[in-house]
Amino acid sequence: MDQLSETAVNAVAELARDARVTVHNIAPPLIAGLPSSVPVIIDPKSGCAKSVKSLVEEWRETPDRKRGTAKVHTLESFIDLVDRHKTQDSVIFADIDWQKPSLTAIIDYHQKGSDGEADNGKHRIHYPFPLSEEWKEWVRFNGQPMKQGEFAEFIEDRIAELATPHEQEVADWQDKLGGKVAYPNEIVMLSRGLKVNAETKVANHVTLSSGEAQITFEEEHRDQNGQKLVVPSLFIIKLPPFFRGEAVRVPVRLRYRVQAGSLIWFYQLYRPDVYITEEVELSLQRAAAATELPSFQGIPEMSA
Repeated sequence: MDQLSETAVNAVAELARDARVTVHNIAPPLIAGLPSSVPVIIDPKSGCAKSVKSLVEEWRETPDRKRGTAKVHTLESFIDLVDRHKTQDSVIFADIDWQKPSLTAIIDYHQKGSDGEADNGKHRIHYPFPLSEEWKEWVRFNGQPMKQGEFAEFIEDRIAELATPHEQEVADWQDKLGGKVAYPNEIVMLSRGLKVNAETKVANHVTLSSGEAQITFEEEHRDQNGQKLVVPSLFIIKLPPFFRGEAVRVPVRLRYRVQAGSLIWFYQLYRPDVYITEEVELSLQRAAAATELPSFQGIPEMSA
């Protein structure tokens, strides 16, 4: 018990004596987590015991222990703050969920070993990886069906993130995923063609052996005369997954289907989790080395 707490208890005891009640220190059973003695007030009329803790806590000027979660915005701040508060029992957890990755240091973690003392796990430092706005936008619409005009506008809004595939990249991805890898200008031409034909009906579509597809639009005032757009099966985007981070190149599968004479479009990012997981693992290694703390991939067993 610190000096302030002892003073407060003594003050309560003095008041109790004046009120003709008595304060006693009782010794609870030897149970982990309990103090060796507990002060209680004995009611002279009923003989019942009442804890003085609530009375003492009213006079507290500082917390009894460190608790709460600090949220930092950079890995450097995470490392510095963990280093400031760490104890010999502190640990770092990494949540590698690619949609909401984070690092969390638990300062007051359980002691090591089966006979180690348990702790509260309430003092934490949390670093949610700052995903870039560009990345979040591509993830938000990943696999989501879009009408023809909506998809065309989406592509035009994201032109800056379309990347020219490297020669080796074209060969590798075509061999791995099949189909034709598109260049940015082909995707742009496709999106503009879709905007022009947003109100027309789809007459037919044919998948070619090269992996390309041709869409034939039937304009009502021209009967069976329409125009054809070549649809690639894959394109590349280049963007940083994390705010102010390094840009990565991500292959994107392009898909569509015909519903009631209209086109429904959607795209699929190829293994977006890989880029996030690699960065989280590297950051975890860096934080663990800098703070000299054990690290784990997962979520702690106790809540904050």
